[in-house]
Amino acid sequence: MLPLRIHDATRVLAEDQDDFTALAIRDENVGGFNQMTSLWEPSPAERAALAAGGAVRLTILGSVHPPVMLAVQPPPSEEPT
Repeated sequence: MLPLRIHDATRVLAEDQDDFTALAIRDENVGGFNQMTSLWEPSPAERAALAAGGAVRLTILGSVHPPVMLAVQPPPSEEPT
């Protein structure tokens, strides 16, 4: 998966860390809960694997699993808003 620049990003994680890929995130408060949202695009090989019935795998570094959400971001509309 390739990280994309999310609209209205509020900060970039690991921007100056050579061991990691920089990740633009948007900090939000939704219903009293803080959340950080990032946007990812599957590579052509990953798209093919998903189309063939593959699945999305989430890996958390560390030993405590934080609350997470996965969702599909619809493609940008062709129509002007």
